[in-house]
Amino acid sequence: MAGKVSGILLDLGVSSPQLDDPERGFSFMNDGPLDMRMDPTRGVSAAEFIATAPAEEIARVFKEYGEERFAKRMANAVVARREVQPFERTADLAEVLKVANPAWEKGKNPATRAFQGLRIHVNNELGDLEAGLEAALDALEVGGRLVVISFHSLEDRIVKLFMRKLAKGEADNMPRNLPIQFKPFEPKIKIHGKAQFASDTETKANPRSRSAVMRVAEKLR
Repeated sequence: MAGKVSGILLDLGVSSPQLDDPERGFSFMNDGPLDMRMDPTRGVSAAEFIATAPAEEIARVFKEYGEERFAKRMANAVVARREVQPFERTADLAEVLKVANPAWEKGKNPATRAFQGLRIHVNNELGDLEAGLEAALDALEVGGRLVVISFHSLEDRIVKLFMRKLAKGEADNMPRNLPIQFKPFEPKIKIHGKAQFASDTETKANPRSRSAVMRVAEKLR
């Protein structure tokens, strides 16, 4: 980047147009090809991953990225079904996950967490988020603001820990009698306020905003 910028907004996750387009394969609500890639021309699709990964790896993705407590049971059901017929459509996968989930959460589709886990894995979303936060901070001018809106706990945890670490600095952990300057160890950012959540008015107008969390930081050096 040629110059620095005064502000950066990271609006994480999948956009509503992506979710609402069945051909992108992100949603279990509308049947479409089981893809889930942000860039359909790159990487392995969800269908390809499901077709080749062992049950243990599928379960890990469901649990680690989807926080699905019945991950193992659902992964075993996926593997059993693919031996008979491969998964090509989102509706097929959603139905198998629904049957394998013994305890549905009220008001939530039983495939929700598993689909989230698959999407995050296919797109390396958490790794890209960590790299994106570092790049954003580097691109900011001193005094510039970084605003991040996340939509699930895994994203928010990464953002929160990133900001807390840089806001704390490391000077307090250094011995005071060392003949060095402590400026490189001082805080790099200042966190502005607490995490912000969508208002009742906003969630009524836009139900998808109910899980949004916004955090703001200012670059100090």
